[in-house]
Parts: sequence; C-alpha cells; structure tokens
Amino acid sequence: MALVGCARDDARMPKSRPSLALVLDLLKDIAPLELAADWDNVGLLLEPSRRAPPVARALLTIDLTEAVVAEAARMRADLVVAYHPPIFHGLKQLRASDARQRAVLAALAAGLFVYSPHTALDAAPGGLADWLAEGVAGKDAPKSLRPCGEGEFGRVIELAAPVALSAMIERIQRWLRVRNVRLAATTAGVKQRVRTVAVAAGAGASVLRGEHADLWLTGELSHHDALAAAAGGTAVVVTDHSNSERGFLRVLQKRIRDGLDGAVDVRIAAADRDPFELV
Repeated sequence: MALVGCARDDARMPKSRPSLALVLDLLKDIAPLELAADWDNVGLLLEPSRRAPPVARALLTIDLTEAVVAEAARMRADLVVAYHPPIFHGLKQLRASDARQRAVLAALAAGLFVYSPHTALDAAPGGLADWLAEGVAGKDAPKSLRPCGEGEFGRVIELAAPVALSAMIERIQRWLRVRNVRLAATTAGVKQRVRTVAVAAGAGASVLRGEHADLWLTGELSHHDALAAAAGGTAVVVTDHSNSERGFLRVLQKRIRDGLDGAVDVRIAAADRDPFELV
C-alpha cells in the first residue's frame, strides 16, 4: 500500500553545513598556500576556538577592518576570508589603541575564524593575476599569456591586436568597476597603441619592474617607478591598491558557493573599500 504525504522533498530539506576543515580545504584548492611568497603570512590566522562549528555563513573582504568585523558579526558569520593578512608582522602585544590590532581583537571577541590567501591567490591558476589578464584581453583570446615576477604573481599579455591606450583604459575601468584610474603616459599620450600589457595586483613594482611592455596595470606604484616606466616607453595605469583586487571577490564568491554546493551563505563585505577616493 502506497503511503501518501510521506515522500521526502529533497528540495526543501536543509543542506548540511560543511565543517571548517572542508571549507579550508576548498580554499587551499583554489589558492594552494605553497604558491605564496616566502615573506607572506597566509592560511588560518585567527582561531577563536579549538572546536570549530560547521560553517553556515562566510564573509569575503580585501581588508579586515572594524567595520567589516561588525558586518560579519551582524550576519552571524562563522568565517571571514580576508585577502590581505590582518596579522602580518610579528606582534609583541595586542592593544585596542592600535586600529589594526583592534580589528583582530574584535574578530576574536565575535568568535570569527579568519583566513587569508593573499599572494597564493595572486599566483594560483585562475587566480587574481589571471583575472586581471582576462580583463585586459577583453573579448578576444590573447595571442600569448605568461607569468612574470619572482613567484609568478603577475602576468604579461600579448593582445591579439593592438588597441588605443584610451580604449584600454575604458576596458580596465569597466572590468574593475571603477570610475577613475591614474595614468602615467609616455610621450605618445592616450593615442599610444597597446599590444603588450603586464599586470600585477596591489603594489606591483617588485613584480613589474624590468618587464618591457606597452602598459603596466597595477594598484600602487611609486613616483620614481612610474617616471622610469614612462620614460622607457611603458605607460602605467594605477587603480589604487585594493581596487585592483576587490572585483575578484565576486569570482571567489562563486567558486566557494559552487565548491560547497550552495551549503554556505557566502557574501561580499559591503563595508570593505579602498581608503582612498577622489574628492
């Protein structure tokens, strides 16, 4: 005899929450920690409890600020993935009088586990450097693509066909979703034709220095590095540090959601922003 009304509705059954260890394994698959620079500090940086709960909610951010911690606490997040390591240099004390340490203390008080991929995510296949290269290449596949810099944290792209520098700037602005960038132009100005582009997220001088390309794209570059590049025939587009990185959080969000079969509520921090703005 058939039973009526007792059939299991899988679509309505709550998904089981993955363990923290499973989520961290996925993050390490996305950005293997062995790819990180020797000077970097990556991995699980804050462990407020020896017994990690299942991960129901995660918040993605570039920087762990007090505002981001407050946002994570409001959404009752279990895990924060902060691209920049909130603990970088050795700490001899933890004091609330220091803003950066105050954010770490607040995260600890809120019971937040904090993980940082940083340069491992830059170098990883399909990671941040490849994402920047994809934005530069546009709709057409590049003629060539290769890593650059020690640790392969950057990429050099040869476009299928040259484009005007002015058109390339518009392409970059659309990809990064920024209204303004800074340009150090060569004598050709915005009419320069661009065929090769070297990209590096964040402060890219150490990665890009010595790369001969029509254009460098990075988040931050010193006055003297920009002068030297432009004098040597390489235009420079600078976005401000984290503006070269933040757009990748949307890609990371999808990869985590898909990798965990939608079992974790993964959000991007609304409070996270670059400290600089044009006024």
